[in-house]
Amino acid sequence: MSGTALTGGAVPESAGDGAKATRVCVDPEGPVLVEGPVEIVMKDGTVARSDRFVVAVCTCRRTRTPPWCDTSHRRRTRAAAQSESGSDSESGSEPESPSEDP
Repeated sequence: MSGTALTGGAVPESAGDGAKATRVCVDPEGPVLVEGPVEIVMKDGTVARSDRFVVAVCTCRRTRTPPWCDTSHRRRTRAAAQSESGSDSESGSEPESPSEDP
């Protein structure tokens, strides 16, 4: 390999052997986006395959369709934001109704 090594053993794009690199986009608030088609080998050895041009791989571990993202991270983020702002929509308390003078 003729390129200068970068952090993690990566090499500059121009130093490759001509094969197209797979692009992976990491978002700390969401899934990992991978240019497809993709095959993911699961812990038990099964293979999940997607022929889509971009796939979203879950990193929050809340998905109901592993390994693919089902946007469960959005629900977690909203719930955290509501609890930080003091919103109490799930407590069952209702706003006070205006009192009427007879």
